[in-house]
Amino acid sequence: QVQLVESGGGLVQPGGSLRLSCAASGITFSMYVMAWYRQAPGKQRELVAVLGSGSSTNYADSVKGRFSMSRDNAKNTVYLQMNNLKPEDTAVYYCKADSRFKVYWGQGTQVTVSS
Repeated sequence: QVQLVESGGGLVQPGGSLRLSCAASGITFSMYVMAWYRQAPGKQRELVAVLGSGSSTNYADSVKGRFSMSRDNAKNTVYLQMNNLKPEDTAVYYCKADSRFKVYWGQGTQVTVSS
């Protein structure tokens, strides 16, 4: 049974930081391209960052310079370090695992940026 479990969301003030984690089980983690998406109320889900098995990471323009994605293949976990958070970063953040043949999603974790 495949599971992606996100954690680390919460309420933070503008300018603050959060670190999201996504722990995967039931897949050969190193073979999957991992990504973070987010969906704000009334908006479509959008790509935040994507990281393959190598070290190359791509980010949405809106988060470049503020967010950093990393993975630990030994722990089957990906992370999203979010700094200098803004109210417009408020959304449910989802983890996705993609092997071209199979795609899996986590249940999401809420991030709210508000004073």
